[in-house]
Amino acid sequence: MELYLVILFVGALLAGLLGSLTGLGGGIIIVPLLTIGLGVDIKYAVGTSLVAVIATSSGAAVSYVKEGLTNFRIGMFLETATTVGAICGAALAAVISSWSLMIVFGVLLLYSSFNSFKNRKQEFLSVKEQGIKEDSFAEKLKLDGTYPVSPGNNISYHASHIGGGYLMMILAGILSGLLGIGSGAFKVIAMDTIMKLPFKVSSATSNFMIGVTAAASAGVYLSRGYIDPVLSMMVVLGVLLGSMTGARVLMRSNTKILKVVFSIVILLLGIEMIRNGILDIIR
Repeated sequence: MELYLVILFVGALLAGLLGSLTGLGGGIIIVPLLTIGLGVDIKYAVGTSLVAVIATSSGAAVSYVKEGLTNFRIGMFLETATTVGAICGAALAAVISSWSLMIVFGVLLLYSSFNSFKNRKQEFLSVKEQGIKEDSFAEKLKLDGTYPVSPGNNISYHASHIGGGYLMMILAGILSGLLGIGSGAFKVIAMDTIMKLPFKVSSATSNFMIGVTAAASAGVYLSRGYIDPVLSMMVVLGVLLGSMTGARVLMRSNTKILKVVFSIVILLLGIEMIRNGILDIIR
């Protein structure tokens, strides 16, 4: 039992650290850890993961807000889409089989791995150098902003393609409710790739948002008895410590190598999750 709790805590610590650094949310590690590594039923794993995602968001958000990386206007605007999607996803989870959840989650892991390998734009280019045009809708909502790259040196950025980012957020919310991952991968994709925000801003804003999205669907899992208090307590302690550490590391570190390592890990986990889902079908 002691070994079980140690493995759970260390895994949660790593999940919080990586989730905070990349904006993907700790659930992308917690669910495979519980299901593949510890043999927990996936619906209980998802319920525990949702609690962990809330802890990850809380731990990282404080540091990111203090450093001026989080864009509150963008976060609250896009959260209207993810919250509705999360409630819909949680409702669908009750009628979807465990094997289908495993396969969907595995595919999401593979996609996240592929996206992590892609070369991202330079963090420190100005808006003009990046060639990003102003978006009139974003201007009306005052979604543009600045973020610090060094003491006394801020870079301005524009948000663009607001409609595409909003639609991606609806999908992110549905996946969060179904899989308990906070859907940080799709949040970062929506902000970084579609809306053309700097990656650090996307990551920080994603960490701010994932807790709200997870909370919207966690209540549904709680009412159905899918949140185990013992599992949740150990996971929350681990991810909270990991996310607070990751927030400090992100501010002064280059995370390219970490992303490559992380993408390899989730690639392997995605393959294993799909394999387990297919084995459940065969059985």
